[in-house]
Amino acid sequence: MKIGLVYTSITPELKSTVEQEIRKQIGEEAELLSYQDPSILAEVRDAGFVPAKTACRLYAMYLKAIQDGADAILNICSSVGEAADYVKPMGKYLGVPIVRIDEGMCRAAVRKGKRIAVLATLQTTLEPTRNTILRVAREMGRQVELVDALVEAFDLNQEEFKRALIHKAKEVSDQADVILLSQGSMAYCEELIEEQTQKVTVSSPRYGVKELKEALITKGVLQEEKLC
Repeated sequence: MKIGLVYTSITPELKSTVEQEIRKQIGEEAELLSYQDPSILAEVRDAGFVPAKTACRLYAMYLKAIQDGADAILNICSSVGEAADYVKPMGKYLGVPIVRIDEGMCRAAVRKGKRIAVLATLQTTLEPTRNTILRVAREMGRQVELVDALVEAFDLNQEEFKRALIHKAKEVSDQADVILLSQGSMAYCEELIEEQTQKVTVSSPRYGVKELKEALITKGVLQEEKLC
């Protein structure tokens, strides 16, 4: 079983968290095929959206993963999540499901509370995450209130990044029932933020890998666990 991991920018914390979740939920036998193109995120940041040529390079990584034999693909960058939505039908036709790392997290946030604070370091991540939360809330028949929590923390070192996230989370905690960490690179702060704010906090890797696992089970390449 092969899993394609498609990154734009990657940090050691993000890589470690995603791979640990896959080993925990799916198993050690999975072969991980990693693809990365940092220029994609840089161009999205500069443009404020996903330009056509940029999307093509993202899609080329999906196709490379499929050519390399991936059974499923996990799209790990939330800034290009909506671009990933448009090629899900292609993946379905080719028999290779394309899973967004953040969609399951957004559904979990909607289930857990009405007022959702969305922490992000980039406007280009904040907007598509907001759109996804509103879409899944509509699909679930629920109403939500979103609190934007844009924090100036991009390119900070690990400790500075952690302090900035905690400060912003505390700042918006009175306005929220749930704090959502929109970028996978924030996941290592999840437990700490929940402890500091006493608010339900969600991050994407564990929910994204859960949906990836379900896709692999549906495809028939991973056996569903049976309860005794």
